[in-house]
Amino acid sequence: MWQERLNEFVTLLVVVNPIAAVPFFLALTRGQDTATRRKIAVSAVLISFFVLLTFIIGGGFLLQKMGIALRAFQIAGGIVLFLVALNMLTGDARTPPPATAEEAMALAAYPLAIPKIAGPGTMLTVVVLTDDHRFNLLQTAGTTGVLVVVLIIQLVLLLLAVPLSRIIGETGANILGRIMGMLLVALAVNLILTGFGSWLSLPKL
Repeated sequence: MWQERLNEFVTLLVVVNPIAAVPFFLALTRGQDTATRRKIAVSAVLISFFVLLTFIIGGGFLLQKMGIALRAFQIAGGIVLFLVALNMLTGDARTPPPATAEEAMALAAYPLAIPKIAGPGTMLTVVVLTDDHRFNLLQTAGTTGVLVVVLIIQLVLLLLAVPLSRIIGETGANILGRIMGMLLVALAVNLILTGFGSWLSLPKL
């Protein structure tokens, strides 16, 4: 039970990649006061939570109604995660221009909450972790609790974005993002191999 929760925590932490949102958040809130920054951070994290909670509750049901097998979703999700990870490893870190307070609040939903925090990889991950065919209500609630912890970490990092930027700098944040991307590549490959292994009845990795 605890090992499963720990695995979920590590998986979600790597997929969400909280540190990667810090440079983006700093650019988004450039010139804003502390109160506005706090509102944007809280709004983005809350939006991300409700979006991912929707996938936790209805993702498995939707797959069932569409006749999509979990292993097919695992393989497809692994491929998407792999592409996301490659972008983290090789893509350029783009940040938006500074915005007014009103514009920044609107941008808290898009693109900060979606897809920066609750991206396609995270949506796929929570569906796989809470598949209705394998997990009961208690386990699903446990996964939701793990998600809450990860998003709290994200919120804390956003609230501490200014002092963190002074400590690690933009270069440090980019390096950490690349490291998290490499871990995500490994998780994506594991997801794909697990899906094929389940389909072909192969031994676990």
